[in-house]
Amino acid sequence: MSPIVRFAPSPTGYIHIGNLRTALLNWLFAKARGGTFILRFDDTDTVRSRAEYADAILEDLAWIGTLPDAVHRQSQRLASYDAAMESLKAKGLLYPCYETAEELDRQRKRLMARGLPPVYGRAALKLGDADRAALEASGVTPHWRFLLPNFASDPQAPERTEVHWDDLVRGPQTVDLASLSDPVLVREDGSYLYTPCSVVDDAEMGVTHIIRGDDHVTNTGVQVALFEALGHAAPAFGHHNLLTTLDGEGLSKRSGALSLRSLRADGIEPMSVASLATLVGLSGSIEAVESLEALSARVDLSDISASASKFDPAEVERLNAELVHGLGFAAVADRLAAMDVPDDRAEAFWLAVRANCARVGDAAAWRDIVFGTLPKPLEFTGEDRDFLAVAVDLLPLEPWSRETWKEWTGAAKAVTGRKGKELFMPLRLALTGREHGPELAELLPLIGRERVQSRLQAA
Repeated sequence: MSPIVRFAPSPTGYIHIGNLRTALLNWLFAKARGGTFILRFDDTDTVRSRAEYADAILEDLAWIGTLPDAVHRQSQRLASYDAAMESLKAKGLLYPCYETAEELDRQRKRLMARGLPPVYGRAALKLGDADRAALEASGVTPHWRFLLPNFASDPQAPERTEVHWDDLVRGPQTVDLASLSDPVLVREDGSYLYTPCSVVDDAEMGVTHIIRGDDHVTNTGVQVALFEALGHAAPAFGHHNLLTTLDGEGLSKRSGALSLRSLRADGIEPMSVASLATLVGLSGSIEAVESLEALSARVDLSDISASASKFDPAEVERLNAELVHGLGFAAVADRLAAMDVPDDRAEAFWLAVRANCARVGDAAAWRDIVFGTLPKPLEFTGEDRDFLAVAVDLLPLEPWSRETWKEWTGAAKAVTGRKGKELFMPLRLALTGREHGPELAELLPLIGRERVQSRLQAA
């Protein structure tokens, strides 16, 4: 059966490279196996969720090339969650609790002071109908907890109950449900937490593989139990390591740090971002991969490191330069046209300058140098100025090719006796205004005889 996976971001900010890591690992896993990639917006938080962030997430995924096969919004699926919660209540598996947050905090602290795990003691199960009615009459609204199946017959006597799964990333995993509190699924105001919505959606959408960050490992035991309580088999799980900053801090959508939107605005290529987001923390070198198809061949979930991987922004710069240096003309033709690079010279221009561009946008500076006027002609003195005057007279007639440079400098060497840096540097400075740059053999035919002559005479 072809896999069905999902990426379920909250539209509360712009997604960053850490979020993209999860999206890519899911997309690559599904597409390599002829599967389906679902984008599901966890937008039940009506205060923080915003439509513009959801739109931005779609744009960012499209920029990378990981278009979803289907898009769902949890805010439009509340009826499904209502029905699932009612079914749990009918089975006696969802029960009302009346403790306040302050009371629960005090209970946890007392347990920890006694050296006991801070697990909820199910006191609410001891309440009778009259007790609950009295509390609600006094204005107390309950929250609702899922009764974990970690006991034989008496909920007040939990016993070790292991949930096992073979994690796609981490291998065999075990969670003891007796070590966990019954999770709250429904808040006092009737709104749902992450777990019930996620499980109901995964079940109803036929998700076969859940690939997510390893901060969800401890949730898995609860979710497996909830799948089964709702009458569904649990999907396969894979928990990848998280990305952190160089200081070890987690990445955050709210801070906007390293958002895909900011990287795109900074001229970074999508495959540079995709390569780093995917390959960091995997075995093998981190290198710029030219396509998602090629990236898929590098990804084996079982190769992902178990420890967090630090994300170095300098790596994006390195990979981007590496990628740009190998980009063919077709990949940049539209962008060069937008820079007003002459159409008939655009391909030769790009092949000449790309090795000196860390971003495609850097070609604009070389466009000005090649086809425009140097902002301020350099002033040469003494022997260099005399040398350039001789070089002007030795300029070959057009048409020019990449062999023209060798022909011209060979003639200048024969006449002046100059060689090496003494020969080439004055010419490079006069023609480009820079000490370093693309090979002049490639640039010379693009600059053309008229501009070359003018620049030499102005030096």
